Amino acid sequence: MSGSETRPRPTAHGPLPADTTQDVRARGADLSRQVAVLPVGSFEQHGPYLPLATDTLVACAIARRIADAYPVHLLPPVTISCSHEHAAWPGTVSISSVTLHAVVRDIADSLRRSGVEALVVVNGHGGNYVLGNVVQESSARGERLALFPAAEDWQTALDSAGVRTSPLSDMHAGEIETSILLHAHPEMVRAGYESADFVADDRRHLLTAGMSAYTESGVIGRPSLGSAEKGEELLNSLADSFCPYFSLLISEDLGLPGSGRG
Repeated sequence: MSGSETRPRPTAHGPLPADTTQDVRARGADLSRQVAVLPVGSFEQHGPYLPLATDTLVACAIARRIADAYPVHLLPPVTISCSHEHAAWPGTVSISSVTLHAVVRDIADSLRRSGVEALVVVNGHGGNYVLGNVVQESSARGERLALFPAAEDWQTALDSAGVRTSPLSDMHAGEIETSILLHAHPEMVRAGYESADFVADDRRHLLTAGMSAYTESGVIGRPSLGSAEKGEELLNSLADSFCPYFSLLISEDLGLPGSGRG
C-alpha cells in the first residue's frame, strides 16, 4: 500500500521532520488508524571512516524512505542506545537497556494519547536487543507496535542490491552501512573504507569480551565493496518490504494471511 497524500511531505531538516500538527492530522484523516515511525540509532564507533552517528543516519534514511512512500507520522530519532560492546573506543556513548525500553514505551504511550495508535520502531543498531522485548510485551497488552526491518527484510534487500558480503560477515561498518551512507550522506564518509576490510565470523564471546576482542580497527565487514548504487537499492527494497507492516497495523484484525485469522 503506497501513500495517499494529496500534497508533498514537508522537507526534513537533517534528521528532524518538518511537519506541523496540521500535517499529521491531515495525513491520517483517511486512515482507520495512524502509524508513527521512530528511527532508533546509536552513537558508537564505526571505524576511522564512518561517523559515530552511523546507525542513527541509517535508521533515519530507512525511516525517511518509508515516510516518502506511506502516510506515516515520521518522528525524530533516538540517537543514543545500547552500544556497550563498543565501549573500548573513544566517543561511544550508551544508555542502559532499561532506559531504552522505558523511552520507547513512553513514546508509544504519548503517541496514543495524541491519537496515533500504532508505532513502528526502525532499528539501526544490532545491539538494541531490548527493542524486540518492547514490541513483544506491548503487543501482548493489545497495543500496536512493530519492529522493522526483520532479518528477512534485510536479506531481501541484500539480494536486490547485489550485496556480496553475508549478514554474518557484514557485522559492523561494512558493505551495507558504507553503501547506505555513500548514497544518503556521502559527505559523512571519509577516505579509508576502500582498504579497511576485516572479517571475524566467529564472535561467540562478543557479549562477554566486547568488540575489541575481535577487531583492532572497530570494523568487521567488507566496506571496500560498498557503493552509493547499492545503498539506494537497499533503501528502495526496504521501503517495499514495509508494505505488509503498514497494512497489518492499520487493519481491523492483526491476523496474518494464511494464519486462519483475518
